[in-house]
Amino acid sequence: MGTFDGPGLRLVVFLQGCPFRCLYCANPDTIGTDGGKLTPPDEILAMAVDQKPFFGRRGGITFSGGEPTVQAAALLPLFKRLHENGIHICLDTNGAIRSDEVDALLAETDLVMLDVKQFNPERHRALTGRDNAATLATARWLMEHDRPMWLRYVLVPGVSDYAEDIEALGEALGAYGNIERVEILPYHTLGVHKYEAMGLEYKLKDTPKNTPEQLEAARELFERYFPGKVVVN
Repeated sequence: MGTFDGPGLRLVVFLQGCPFRCLYCANPDTIGTDGGKLTPPDEILAMAVDQKPFFGRRGGITFSGGEPTVQAAALLPLFKRLHENGIHICLDTNGAIRSDEVDALLAETDLVMLDVKQFNPERHRALTGRDNAATLATARWLMEHDRPMWLRYVLVPGVSDYAEDIEALGEALGAYGNIERVEILPYHTLGVHKYEAMGLEYKLKDTPKNTPEQLEAARELFERYFPGKVVVN
């Protein structure tokens, strides 16, 4: 159960597989498609229905990862069955995969939480291993189809806190009327122990956490373009 993965109290389902290799990934164990366990959709549906009394009017189920759209084709029938049972669906995605199956999944989603890692394409590639063209295309698709969206941005000192990049992001997406909320996520190292357990190097080990001043400066920047919608989680 989660309280930071969309509105209200939510059942959070983590899926395997992700095309990004984010330097600060808190779930490196979910990057590969060969990890985790096979969970039948019926089991996920049963969990959601069983926990529905706890969701209240705002809660529901959130699919995260990894990158859940890696399994878009398999998720689509489950999303439809969840809706048949009156369950609100959030999709936490980096928007990196574009396909007909993904578009169908987005259309069946009540709220998309789009993780924009960096607006500058070169810095985005250095951070994730891929460019951000698909992510921005997903943002445009959501805007054009008027699908509710929360914009999420992890603020990493010296990586994604450049004022000019945040300003460019605001100029590009600030007029998107479907963006309901902008979440600034402070950089953390809660997943570092997983790297150690997996024998992997954590490449941002010398990166400091955000100061209150850095978070406030970022909030003020975002607020210029998304007035009244910005929160620091």
